[in-house]
Amino acid sequence: MAAKDLYEKDFYAILGVDKKADAATIKKEYRKKAREFHPDKTKGDKTLEERFKAVSEAYDILSDDKKRAEYDQARSLFQQGGIPGAGYAGDFNAGGFGDLGDIFGNLFGANQRRGPRRGQDLQANATISFRESIAGTTLSFSTQSGPVTARVPAGITDGARIRVKGKGVLGEAGAGDLFITVNVQGHPIFSRRDDNLLITLPVTFTEAALGGDVNVPTLSGEEVTLRLPAGSANGKTLRVKGRGVVRKEGTAGDLLVTIEITVPQRIDGKAKAALEDYAAATKGADPRVDFIKTARS
Repeated sequence: MAAKDLYEKDFYAILGVDKKADAATIKKEYRKKAREFHPDKTKGDKTLEERFKAVSEAYDILSDDKKRAEYDQARSLFQQGGIPGAGYAGDFNAGGFGDLGDIFGNLFGANQRRGPRRGQDLQANATISFRESIAGTTLSFSTQSGPVTARVPAGITDGARIRVKGKGVLGEAGAGDLFITVNVQGHPIFSRRDDNLLITLPVTFTEAALGGDVNVPTLSGEEVTLRLPAGSANGKTLRVKGRGVVRKEGTAGDLLVTIEITVPQRIDGKAKAALEDYAAATKGADPRVDFIKTARS
């Protein structure tokens, strides 16, 4: 495909986004349309397959800041008649537009080369569990080039892309590549911040007040014992070293445990009497005195 054929296309219209759309909006619309027109769903419908290819092509340009800037510049010149084929009769360096050859060379690369061309790249989406994103997993796809197996590395993040060489469309000079966008599902207990895993652990009032050992679940399935200091406040975060995401060099992040003091919905009998005795014993220890003074200052 010639460069002219590409800069004549309105990639923003193809994705259905405004020219000022941010990266998040472009990514969201691409995912929506990629799911809608994916070959696995269109069942051989050639028209929808072409839509899928067009959406993938548009995202490839607009998701890359450098390519997007060069595309915007090239298309603007095309619309002003500053590019051959759009009513301009000079060479690429005339009219004060700069070296358009460099722009097209950077933006379209191999699309301008003559002779046999490599096949088109393919785009795919895969959804994996939170646990699989931390431990790694293997994906299986069926593409135009046949069955594909792709290894998802441990510690991959939501929205990351995996490149599988030579598994795109077969062309005269070889097959293109398959690019897989990985979507990571959330977990009901664990979350992630960089290489650390996070968990909120419910504890009783007496455990927080008196301290003691509590069991904490880990993503691997086993439990570790954590020493809770006496007088731990609600929201206090404790660290379990080496129980986070394993890095490439073999080290690991930490498990950050935030305690949440639970309050019973109903208290009767001895428990209620004991709390009343505690309230009487600590009468006068109002935790809101300084708080109210500050509010009035």
